[in-house]
Amino acid sequence: MKYLMLLLDTLEELRQHALRTFLTLLGMIFGVGAVIAMLNIGAGAEREALRMIDSMGLRNLIINAREFEQEALQEQRKHSRGLSLRDGEIATTSLPFVSDFAAQRKLDTYELFSLSGRSDGEAVGVSASYFELSKLDLADGRVLNDEDERHLAQVALLGANTAAQLFPLGDALGQNIKINHLWFKVVGVLQAPFLSKEEFQGIKLGGEQNQVFIPLQTAMRKFPAEWLDSEISSLKLKISEDTDPMVAAKAINRLLEQRHNQIDDYDMLVPAALLAQQKQTQQIFNIVMSCVAGISLLVGGIGIMNIMLATVLERTTEIGLLRAVGATCRDIRVQFVAESLTISIVGGLLGILFGIGLSEVIALFSGWAVSWSLAAIILSFSICTAIGLGFGIYPAVKASQLDPIEALQHN
Repeated sequence: MKYLMLLLDTLEELRQHALRTFLTLLGMIFGVGAVIAMLNIGAGAEREALRMIDSMGLRNLIINAREFEQEALQEQRKHSRGLSLRDGEIATTSLPFVSDFAAQRKLDTYELFSLSGRSDGEAVGVSASYFELSKLDLADGRVLNDEDERHLAQVALLGANTAAQLFPLGDALGQNIKINHLWFKVVGVLQAPFLSKEEFQGIKLGGEQNQVFIPLQTAMRKFPAEWLDSEISSLKLKISEDTDPMVAAKAINRLLEQRHNQIDDYDMLVPAALLAQQKQTQQIFNIVMSCVAGISLLVGGIGIMNIMLATVLERTTEIGLLRAVGATCRDIRVQFVAESLTISIVGGLLGILFGIGLSEVIALFSGWAVSWSLAAIILSFSICTAIGLGFGIYPAVKASQLDPIEALQHN
């Protein structure tokens, strides 16, 4: 009952100075709202980065054959035949942490059409394990398998965009398409992934949706490459869960250097390293923005102290009267601390609503991802409450130390 009466008295006192109270609240509202919005956006960006990198395979290492001018390529081929299937096979058998690999070979696609439409997509030959390592989901049909490889089958799997171009009515499964000079039967269609961006740190994502996949051996036997070209365009190596991808990358790089006679004719991409770099960048962003938002909270706390000091001055006579009728110094301190704490709590609660709304507005106009973080809400509200309490102590102590007789004589 005592604390309830204290709360009611505090609310009544704040209500009597509604405009001044509201202006004081603004600093806390903006500070809490800014902290919540920035941390929510940071959490959303991190989640989105993880989803985009996961589309490449977080436990994969991707090795791409480099492209060179004709003269430079001729010189390179004197020492290295470029990226090959044998590179993947040796990496899998000689390095215990490489559990599987998938190969891809891009074709020079100058003709891609069906009886229903044409496409500007690209045909690629892939090994059967490519789809598992790339985490590509099916919308219809089946993926290419080892049986297709052994029999040099003329079957194809379409990316979602290519399927829409070749078969506008959506009847791709079982139909025939022509890639350059050969006809292929469609056995499956990929599901289009939801990616908010087409690039991540300069790396294109979702390109599979504009491709047509055929068995790798079919591509190698029936679409002869230029004699200077690498046997394959890229390799994906799957790294075991108990191995650091960066350590694995160094070992694989040493192996490839030996096999390629120290010729730097490939690029290595480590998705896990991209994720670590993204997290570090996001962490710096969160720290900077949280500091900026924290300054707003600090300014709000200074505003609370300023208002409470003014309140002490205005209520000096009242404080003297309370002391005269038996109120202790502790009672006076509790009364003023309760007022500053109430301001910070109300400001914090309104700041949470403001932060949620601000996050949605920023996401709407900027296209950034937002992920709600309970930790961000609790952290910002706790800091707001602590600041309100801390900045309210000095005015409360000053009020409790007033001399009762001098306070009663104050005009």
